Amino acid sequence: MAGLGEKREDQGQLIFGLDIGTRSIVGTVGYLNGNKFHVLAQRAKEHETRAMLDGQIHDIGKVGETIGVVRRQLEDDLNRNLTDVCIAAAGRVLRTVTTRAEIRYESEKEIADEDIYALETLGVEQAYEEFQKINDTDIKFYCVGYTPMRYYMNNYQIGNLEGHKAKTIATEMIATFLPDDVVDGLYKAVEHAGLRVANLTLEPIAAIQVAIPEKFRMLNMALVDVGAGTSDISITKEGTITAYGMIPVAGDSLTDIIVQNCLVDFEMAEQIKRLAGERESIEYTDIMGLSQTISAQAVMDMLSGAVKDMTKQVADCIKELNGDKTVSAVFVVGGGGTIAGYTEALAEELGIAKERVAIRGKEVMQNIVFELEDARVDSLMVTPIGICLSYYEQSNNFIFVEFNRERMKLYDNGRLTIADAAMQAQFTNEDLFPKRGKALTYTVNGKTRITRGRQGEAAVILLNGDPADLHSQIHSGDVISVKASTEGEPGRQELGKLPELAEQLNAVVNGTKISLPKTAEVNGIRENEYYEIRENDDIKVQNCYTVKEVALFLDVPLGGDIRVNDTPAKPDTKVYENFTVSWNMNAEISYADLDEPEEEDYERSEKRKKEQEEARKQAEIERLEKQKADLLAQYGGLDGGTSGNGNDTAGGPETEAHGGEAENGETSSADAGDKRDLRVMVNGELVTLTGKAAYVFVDVFDVIHFDLKDSRGRAIVTKVNGHNAEYMEELKEGDSVEIYWEESGAKRS
Repeated sequence: MAGLGEKREDQGQLIFGLDIGTRSIVGTVGYLNGNKFHVLAQRAKEHETRAMLDGQIHDIGKVGETIGVVRRQLEDDLNRNLTDVCIAAAGRVLRTVTTRAEIRYESEKEIADEDIYALETLGVEQAYEEFQKINDTDIKFYCVGYTPMRYYMNNYQIGNLEGHKAKTIATEMIATFLPDDVVDGLYKAVEHAGLRVANLTLEPIAAIQVAIPEKFRMLNMALVDVGAGTSDISITKEGTITAYGMIPVAGDSLTDIIVQNCLVDFEMAEQIKRLAGERESIEYTDIMGLSQTISAQAVMDMLSGAVKDMTKQVADCIKELNGDKTVSAVFVVGGGGTIAGYTEALAEELGIAKERVAIRGKEVMQNIVFELEDARVDSLMVTPIGICLSYYEQSNNFIFVEFNRERMKLYDNGRLTIADAAMQAQFTNEDLFPKRGKALTYTVNGKTRITRGRQGEAAVILLNGDPADLHSQIHSGDVISVKASTEGEPGRQELGKLPELAEQLNAVVNGTKISLPKTAEVNGIRENEYYEIRENDDIKVQNCYTVKEVALFLDVPLGGDIRVNDTPAKPDTKVYENFTVSWNMNAEISYADLDEPEEEDYERSEKRKKEQEEARKQAEIERLEKQKADLLAQYGGLDGGTSGNGNDTAGGPETEAHGGEAENGETSSADAGDKRDLRVMVNGELVTLTGKAAYVFVDVFDVIHFDLKDSRGRAIVTKVNGHNAEYMEELKEGDSVEIYWEESGAKRS
């Protein structure tokens, strides 16, 4: 952590802790050897301006400069570079969440340190999810510290999981959250000083590492860290830390009173406050340049009301965190708590003996070894040393990366990947993974068939310019580029490649066994094998041939005496699987067999063709009329344009084609004359009708998407040029058509 330099044999890794306070910045460097922490250097510097208020950084640049001064002083003392630092955040706008996390294994296993780390990380992530549910602000919060309250092994409480065999491990923990601006300001100030954050914790968590050893945590106690801007509070009970809290009132509020009463600047007022605890009288110069003298008692009297108010707020917070009851004892650390009368006033507000509220300094540092001359061993050093010790308790850090040219901050759980950064950046999953093209839906012999679209290209991911994937681990300062995945081509299917058409029809023709390829009709029209299937096509695979089609396929003449399965037959007799077909190629086929008219019957044949054509037209008209009647019954009437409920609704085409263009480009038998295109406006959009000589209103449904099943109790409204449409009304070039659902009580002009 600390950089290069001479290292003793028994010296562990150097830890640099920085207490960034409202009034001053205190830096401590040391190492842990066994259960003792050795302090090698410590430096402190006050802010030259009020760059911080109530624990919040207001001037990042100024605070960063002060951090830089402390860093350089420590580097000179140690003769080595300091690059990484542990810091703590004040509990301004502090939120806490208590949660339980559990991990189950498939079989019993010995619990290792990494298992405990994974459990605690799971607890932090779970606490964050729970916190997000109750976060009623637009402010983004980050977890800045957590404390395991209890561990469980196979549902039994245990002090330490490591080394035990278990199938289930669990923990109850308290996680603390602070707003993004508090955390971000600290990180930027540290980066301004050329340092990288190695660990972030909360000030009361850090202070309790030193002030209340574990052997005291069975007692129901409170720790109050009184700084300049905030008073941070933590509660212990039954061997664990049970709650954290904060009030935004501390030493600076007392200094402000001296400023107003003595007419001095903030720095002089701070000096008067400190000297009042050391001398009987203090001499100072006010802003008018006049020399003044004030007694220490006068200063205490001046501050007594504010001290009482501050201790009342602290006492109320302690009781609230402790289940609306007082605690057995209170330890006070931090410079703000050294003001005369503070501990007595707090004891009175809590209703406990004054001896049970005490300032803690040297007496709680039994496991701290100071390896420097003139070391400062008092309550001011409790939190800075605790910040160093927190590094060993939990690695809680944020890293900054660049994701698609935007700087972002991530909670570092030690296993961060590009996928985590993508989630934080709200980069959607569908843009990370290949997207399939639109599926093609159609029916084969009455059963729905789907041909899936092709898979698109996966997202292109670069990490620091090199190819990477979603599972690539990331670190602070990494540059991540993610180009969204693409959508593949839509589903495509040639008719001839259907599995049903891959099969063949076997028959015996004139004594020879042959195989005939199967054919298919699409929407009632025979199509070749190269036909590309379209959405909603209705395909019927033909499992038979006529005798005439067999002859055409074999490219041989069809003769007389046709027999199918030894039974007399005609050219249009159908031939199925394993049928036997024969004819005499030397015999002429009769007109009766061909079912075709002789020359003298030509007029009769033409008349019959016309009758068949008229019959087909009539059948088409009857089909359209039936559909019209169905629409009238279901939607309240198309002819009258019945007003109902409605809005424009887009959906899939639900009606059949009304005499429109067939799939092979031919028009239906209902058409007449030359084909022509017709352009009309439908719901404000220009559409083109093609493939017919003339068009009626219902033809519009062939070229628009309007779900006729989506009525939901509403009626359909149809208009042509503003008047209610007739179902078979002829359309003209440029006509304006409206089709929509109308909601109850709503009218559309």
